Amino acid sequence: MNKINPKKLLNSKWTAVSPAKKEKHFLVSEVEFDEEGVVVSCCIEAVMSKRSISIDWRDLKDENNWTHGWK
Repeated sequence: MNKINPKKLLNSKWTAVSPAKKEKHFLVSEVEFDEEGVVVSCCIEAVMSKRSISIDWRDLKDENNWTHGWK
């Protein structure tokens, strides 16, 4: 399981384990917090296509789908 600090999530880099549509490398482009500091929404952006995807930030913890950094 990937360890993630929500406060360091913005601009973090991720690699998809099973790339789709030739999109392998992603950058967390947007993170929104509520008043209590809990992550409300998270968007990742594909580096090649610049396509933005809304994602549950906890999904990035799954090592079967995501690797921290660009590999």
